[in-house]
Amino acid sequence: MATATASVRIVADDRENAGGVIAELRARADVTLVIRRLATGDFLVEERFAVERKTLADFAVSIIDGRLFKQAAALAHDRCRGVLVLEGTGPSDGFGVSREALQGALISVAVFFGLAVLRARDAAETAQLLVYLGRQAREFARGGLPRPGYRPKGRRARQLFVLQGLPGIGPERAARLLEHFGSVPAVFTASDQALTAVLGIGPAVAGRIRSLLQAEPGEETAPPPAGEATPGVPNPQ
Repeated sequence: MATATASVRIVADDRENAGGVIAELRARADVTLVIRRLATGDFLVEERFAVERKTLADFAVSIIDGRLFKQAAALAHDRCRGVLVLEGTGPSDGFGVSREALQGALISVAVFFGLAVLRARDAAETAQLLVYLGRQAREFARGGLPRPGYRPKGRRARQLFVLQGLPGIGPERAARLLEHFGSVPAVFTASDQALTAVLGIGPAVAGRIRSLLQAEPGEETAPPPAGEATPGVPNPQ
């Protein structure tokens, strides 16, 4: 068996036994599996992601009885990031729901409820997705995943790219910060009061920037409010 530190911790709802995913997870040496009742979702991965698993047939039925949107709302308000895994292959018709209704439901779940939607062929691939999710969550927490997007060329472009990794900082605010302070290190060492002297940087954003920069390695920082940038992912502001 893998050690607890090397394995991915997954909590499975005790009502999910019939799906086959729990059996797949039990057979893996790289998973620490806990079975208990979950208030939201079918799986909890690394205490970070609440995952709802649905076969294509169950997805269609949950649209008809309204269960899907109640579950999506619960996941959207959960302390963990909500994820929907759609399991199965083949045509989506034949479940008593039109293709347009299925697409509309996916739009609602992904765009308006803000859930990540992943696809899996079968229970084995769903289990594999959960493990991948846990591994990447650990890598991301350690700063081991690359930042998405292009790789800027030129000194100023790279400086702005670095500043856009700060919480609440998009292209415009990054440009103002660089113009005001003159360098990236000067921004990083600026006080809350100095940061708020820049147009568009309020006390809340300044506080999150300082909290991030002063955090010890491995220390968790509070997530930004919805709509603001997360560290390492530029936003459009």
